[in-house]
Amino acid sequence: MRAKPGILLHAEGAAVLAVSFAAYHQLQLSGSWLLFLWPDLPMLGYAVNVRRGAALYNLVHTEVGPLLLGAVAAFENWHNALLFSIIWLAHIGFDRMLGYGLKYPTFFKDTHLQRVSS
Repeated sequence: MRAKPGILLHAEGAAVLAVSFAAYHQLQLSGSWLLFLWPDLPMLGYAVNVRRGAALYNLVHTEVGPLLLGAVAAFENWHNALLFSIIWLAHIGFDRMLGYGLKYPTFFKDTHLQRVSS
């Protein structure tokens, strides 16, 4: 039996979401989960054009930003930055679990996950 890449990518997103929730709970962080929605604000770039919207969306929908912020926050004991990074990472995992991928500058629904056969 061969695992299909699309299924693995959705499972990976679910795992990132689950680990983010677990870290949030384990670290006994408290903060507003309204922050969960902030990474979707760059979609306003689509009001300018598709290229700008895709670039802004992708900038905040890669795991690099929240992982680097989380690492620095953990070492420097920055509670609010750690909270923010975990919620940010949870959002990315949630999106991937649902099949929302990084955008190509051609069309909003043209994503890296749709180019992977599931």
